[in-house]
Amino acid sequence: MSDYQVTHSKSQVFYDVFERKPELQHQTHYCPGCGHGVAHKLVAEAIEDMGLQDKTIFVSPVGCSVFAYYYFDTGNVQAAHGRTPAVATGLKRACPESIVIGYQGDGDLAAIGTAEILHAANRGEKIAIFFINNAIYGMTGGQMAPTTLVGQTSTTSPFGRRAGNEGYPLHVCELLATLEAPVYIERVALFDNKNTMRARKAVRKALELQKNGAGFTLVEILSPCPTIWKMDPIDARHWIEKNMLPVFPLGVFRDRPAPQLADNPVPHHTLTEALGLDTTEAETSEPKQASKAAGNNLTLKMAGFGGQGILLLGQIVAEMGMRAGLEVSWLPSYGPEMRSGSAHCHVCLAAERIGSPLISHPDVLIAMNEISLRKFAPQVKAGGLILYNRSELPEGFELPQARVVCVPASDIADQIGTAKVANTVMLGALMSETELLTEESAMSVVQSILGAKAKSASVLEMNRRALQAGRQFMHKAATPVQS
Repeated sequence: MSDYQVTHSKSQVFYDVFERKPELQHQTHYCPGCGHGVAHKLVAEAIEDMGLQDKTIFVSPVGCSVFAYYYFDTGNVQAAHGRTPAVATGLKRACPESIVIGYQGDGDLAAIGTAEILHAANRGEKIAIFFINNAIYGMTGGQMAPTTLVGQTSTTSPFGRRAGNEGYPLHVCELLATLEAPVYIERVALFDNKNTMRARKAVRKALELQKNGAGFTLVEILSPCPTIWKMDPIDARHWIEKNMLPVFPLGVFRDRPAPQLADNPVPHHTLTEALGLDTTEAETSEPKQASKAAGNNLTLKMAGFGGQGILLLGQIVAEMGMRAGLEVSWLPSYGPEMRSGSAHCHVCLAAERIGSPLISHPDVLIAMNEISLRKFAPQVKAGGLILYNRSELPEGFELPQARVVCVPASDIADQIGTAKVANTVMLGALMSETELLTEESAMSVVQSILGAKAKSASVLEMNRRALQAGRQFMHKAATPVQS
């Protein structure tokens, strides 16, 4: 038996078998002559050669690349249509030591995902994007894409793309190269061996830069789509050279180090500072310090009508948490109406980083109206607390497995002199239930948020009275209703 040498094999970065279809475990779903298979091989070999397999997270969106997680034996995350750069950004920031790869088609990246790729590039996110440009929507039936050539027919442009009607093809590399942050942008093509090797080199360079901690990199790959173009594979490759290259010239559009200011630390801002509110008084009267209850977490949902100060109450609690040295999040939700529409917000206070601002089962619900009580009370954790803005529960209300306290905050506010402090009454009631929040911190935050209005002694005094009234009501007058 003569000696032989293996010169062509499947990369170890690919799974041994592809389990998408039991009867086709050694085949991909790509059509004969499709460029995706070649592009996959170039990426997989680069990952393997650089020893990055255990560090790589592959992000694939909707489109022909949707099943990449069946092929790449790496970390895999499936993204919604066009959202790969956003998902990749979150992954890279959460796992900065990882190599995060986004793999997108032209109908995905250059259409619904235009804003995502533009802003990720503009921020200089440390991700590698491989952009497959075949000038058509492949998976969904051959509609015109943002990169479809002028005169090229598709199912939605049967007479050819017309510049006067549909505009010109979008040039992604040229567009992103106008930005300051990207470090490497190149366009390559898959139509002959020479250009495939150039594409191989570009893919490796993009990943090498990521390995070295560089910024945003993108490689656009002109790729054949024989099935949708209605050509055999050989003719499809010739079509790239003859028709696509004059419109999408190959070459390097950006190759330089990341801007020096890209990694400068960002100064810390409190919520009131971020909102552009006056913080002078807060900084002088309420120095930041670690919370004495920093080991506790607290999740709150506040809900009511627009105009009841629901979102403001959430801002105040979030700011108080920040000043106590806690991690915080504040997520508002509201309708288009300025008054009488629905409004609610989620607030998380935690000693550790918060994974998501969404709260499915809050510790505390502050319900400023009956609609909010009935809608959100069943979500409160067993043993949690519900503060309801009435003197008694509504008829027919089924008690949840939580403690319910009726706090007539609106009535108390009217007695103080203004309905506007009903939310502050509820804040006082809340403060009586947790050591995370103090009256001194509350007044300091209220003063900061009120801004110019805080100069009025009467406004500050009414808010102070509202806080005290809420606390006193909880201490003396409230009768908890047990489930």
